Amino acid sequence: MGKVVLGMTMSVDGYINDREGSVARLYQDLEEVKKSGFFDESIRNTGAVVMGRNTFNMAADPDLYAGNYEYQVPIFVLCGKEPEKHPKETEELTFTFVTQGIDSAIAQAKKAAGDKDVTVIGGPSVVHQCIKADLADEWEIDIMPVLLGGGMRLFEDIGVAPIELEKIKVRESGERTSIHFRVVK
Repeated sequence: MGKVVLGMTMSVDGYINDREGSVARLYQDLEEVKKSGFFDESIRNTGAVVMGRNTFNMAADPDLYAGNYEYQVPIFVLCGKEPEKHPKETEELTFTFVTQGIDSAIAQAKKAAGDKDVTVIGGPSVVHQCIKADLADEWEIDIMPVLLGGGMRLFEDIGVAPIELEKIKVRESGERTSIHFRVVK
């Protein structure tokens, strides 16, 4: 069975967006990252994606996910209610809007992923829910060399007991440093 992997990019001072909610400064190297080998590795290893509604809504047109999104796998969107219009799907990329909470989203994604990993992408709310429910097996945190000085912090008020992490690998792609941890259980 695959692992549940949290993936997130943050600034050196721990923010996942700036004061206006923009993530542009954290992804100005996106084309370079897409060409890196570890991005391809993540795509190959991922059998399903869990994302939050805000991340899903970042696409100007949700129909563009079909055939264009990096992860062409079943996507489970954690949300309060389903959108009025279901986005376009392909044979590989399907959408399930999960209103029953993070446990349900992860369980459904694991079933869809089979032996592959479930990659959790999204804002801190989804990450915090996974951490609090002890659902993550690994964390991949990318750090960009910028101080945003404000915005939304990745690890603000997670309210859990200390979590032991084991460093698995550290990789660099351009300015981005990626640190991959295993959650010690």
